[in-house]
Amino acid sequence: MSEMDAHLLIVDDDERIRDLLKKFLMRSGFLVTSARDAAHARRVLSGLDFDMIVLDVMMPGEDGVSLTRALRETHSTPILLLTAKGETEHRIAGLEAGADDYLAKPFEPKELLLRINAILRRMPETPAHDAVAKILHLGPIRYDIERGEMWQGEDPVRLTATESQLMKIFSAQPGEPISRAKLVEDLGRDKGQAQERAVDVQITRLRRKLEQDPKQPRYLQTVRGAGYMLAPD
Repeated sequence: MSEMDAHLLIVDDDERIRDLLKKFLMRSGFLVTSARDAAHARRVLSGLDFDMIVLDVMMPGEDGVSLTRALRETHSTPILLLTAKGETEHRIAGLEAGADDYLAKPFEPKELLLRINAILRRMPETPAHDAVAKILHLGPIRYDIERGEMWQGEDPVRLTATESQLMKIFSAQPGEPISRAKLVEDLGRDKGQAQERAVDVQITRLRRKLEQDPKQPRYLQTVRGAGYMLAPD
């Protein structure tokens, strides 16, 4: 996907911030729609598809974490959360709910732009129709490496942008452990323990979609001292 033709939804109850973000992102080449709260966002999403949602956590009524959790039941659209500085619990809760990344307020607009572009670049591209499919079997789950698609029987399994990228990383090296630091690097994140903790959260969420018993993973295993490993059938 070209970042310049992406359509973004900005959700923030602060009209000044909402308008500033909209103007900045439009000048940066995006199509931008805004919503003032979760209820407004739901109405917009019922009629339009977006390439990404930039969502404030602290809003009156339904907050951003709750909205993220609800959207993940039906949408795989990437979500970037805006959190108040120091609210670590909100960041972790947001990742557990299905967000792809977070950015603490106050932030530099350029950093927001870099984060948005990084997430959009992680979205799997649709391959040519004549590409030969390579399928990994994980019990009842099938993962199409070429298409970046996951299926359980005839039903598609929705993956977030980060989950898609993790599957792409693991499927390139099945049976080989990958360290948390390497996963952080391959995901394009800043180095550090906080980002490694964020990867742990994403792994936990991905296991819920892969494993019959996520607490005793069979296919996305923890390798003590080495990281995580995808072990297909």
